[in-house]
Amino acid sequence: MTFQPSLTTTAGDSQIAEFFQQSAGEWRSERRYYTLPDGETKEMVSQIQVRFLSQGCDELRHLARLHKLEDDTCLTCGTEVVWNSAEALSGRTQSRGSTLFGAMGSLLYRDRGFATTKPVTALYYFTNPQTLCLRTEYKGSSFEEEIKLIGQLYRTRQTIITREGEQQMIGQYLEKRIV
Repeated sequence: MTFQPSLTTTAGDSQIAEFFQQSAGEWRSERRYYTLPDGETKEMVSQIQVRFLSQGCDELRHLARLHKLEDDTCLTCGTEVVWNSAEALSGRTQSRGSTLFGAMGSLLYRDRGFATTKPVTALYYFTNPQTLCLRTEYKGSSFEEEIKLIGQLYRTRQTIITREGEQQMIGQYLEKRIV
């Protein structure tokens, strides 16, 4: 299946670099996951650190090698995201980890996916300079994500997970910059 975004602008190297630079910092993420079709919800709180990565840095070179790209300096920019997540009500830690993103053309290369530790790629585009959209597909599932910067202090995210043509989960996030 080929994904064709409609009514969007094509992402350029400078646009994705600017978006990643504007996202750099520490964020508190409050999110809610809705399991479909029953609507069961789960609330989480995460501390997220986002670091901008410049072309040719060690992390992007490593990411290029994971994807077996011929030139390990071809990723024009990227970001490292580190998170620590807990259940909102109990405070019990649910997950912690990190992931790398690197941009080249209209693809984001990742060192891992949502549901796999293997490297994956995502098609990305912008609906406007403050709204980044991603689509990742593997193992019969697709993950559509929208990240929207709202001023300097806030951003929203929404993720829709579809498996075998049926929506399985919706994640909605409100993130506030803390540093």
